Amino acid sequence: MNYDVIVIGSGPGGYVAAIRAAQLGMKTAIIEKYPTLGGTCLNVGCIPSKALLDSSEHFHNARHHFAEHGIDATVKLNLAQMIARKADVVKQNVSGIDFLMKKNKIEVLHGMASFVDEHSILVQGENENRTISGHHIIIATGSKPAVPPAFNYDKKRVITSTEALQIEKLPKRMIIIGGGVIGLELGSVFARLGTEVEVVEYLDRIIATMDQDLGKELQRVLKKLGIKFHLGHMVTSVQSSSKGVSVEVKKRDAETSFSLQADYCLVAIGRRPYTDGLTLDKAGLTTDDKGRIPVNEHLQTAKSHIYAIGDVIRGAMLAHKAEEEGVFAVETIAGQKPVIHYHLIPGVVYTWPEVAGVGSTEQECKEQGISIKTGKFPYKALGRARASMDTEGFVKIISDAQTDEVLGVHIIGARAADLIQEATAVMEFRGSAEDIARMSHPHPTYSEAMKEAALNVDGRSIHI
Repeated sequence: MNYDVIVIGSGPGGYVAAIRAAQLGMKTAIIEKYPTLGGTCLNVGCIPSKALLDSSEHFHNARHHFAEHGIDATVKLNLAQMIARKADVVKQNVSGIDFLMKKNKIEVLHGMASFVDEHSILVQGENENRTISGHHIIIATGSKPAVPPAFNYDKKRVITSTEALQIEKLPKRMIIIGGGVIGLELGSVFARLGTEVEVVEYLDRIIATMDQDLGKELQRVLKKLGIKFHLGHMVTSVQSSSKGVSVEVKKRDAETSFSLQADYCLVAIGRRPYTDGLTLDKAGLTTDDKGRIPVNEHLQTAKSHIYAIGDVIRGAMLAHKAEEEGVFAVETIAGQKPVIHYHLIPGVVYTWPEVAGVGSTEQECKEQGISIKTGKFPYKALGRARASMDTEGFVKIISDAQTDEVLGVHIIGARAADLIQEATAVMEFRGSAEDIARMSHPHPTYSEAMKEAALNVDGRSIHI
């Protein structure tokens, strides 16, 4: 069978690419090795983790804040129901992808994909094998959790995010290796449910790729939640038994170590590109020293008709980056000239309060010798935040000292994940802090913090 476009992988990058190809009139097939579509994001990543984050936040609020709202209630955790709701959310989203494939007349092939040559793909299904060929091929196989052998990953006591989303009994204690997005999101879930959580991070701060002010504020808030941090520490070994784990930890520059005990050890030190079994060499392709497939500015590999997108190439491992790249690759195939502004792809941490950032950090601007102005506004000065009791956090705007162009926006606070899009839109059109300050923002809303921070770039904030 011949296709105009074959997409390998049905995560956000893959399925969006397939839909866009179908919209442009291309005969399209998508290959998925697992029984359900949606990839890591829909099945064991973005969607299920957000379901648990929301559920755990409801539980935490019921225990600690309902009384202040005049609601008297006795609250008991039903973890099985929480997990069941999460599974139902996943099922609904997966069903939505199935519907979109049918609607757009995209052929879905379940099985393991491997290159036969640069135009042909062998699909090894459960019941049959098929070989298909395509004029263009898009590799969108995503990533897997990275786990060093020394951590003795057993999927029982030493786990990754995949297994953490399936825990059936609430652990008393959990050790998390890694103070990045995944570790902190899942750590906050379990901490809100009552687990004692300790985070071991090799660097001297958490969420190290984001603006330093965000990391400092988030660490302060998570400490109030009860999470303990061991920053500037490294894990030397992880041992597990049927009853729990023992993790050896030491300061980076120390010789002696100490031991931490817990029910589970969650390894969240990052992810690796997933190209296992693709037999890339048969298509004339290789990977770099980090396992990524090299691509040019058009997302083309060493073979110009084969594209690669998402976690399997350079750049941030973000679902929305993969989606943009999926559309970009297909529109390039169609002869269009799409554009992606990589520095304007926002990053989000779904703790509570949420954390979000887009553009340059203050540290990056200083390293590049850019003269800047900054404006901050705290959530605690917002009427809306007081009403909802979400007073932790702030909005920080960085603008060019000469032109006032917004160079970066960094938010920690309620609904930061949604607020960041205003900043992204302004920056796409190279707007200034003054542009934001002059726009009317509805009252009372969290978005007023954006306007006030913009005003504060020139020291004229109204409400502080």
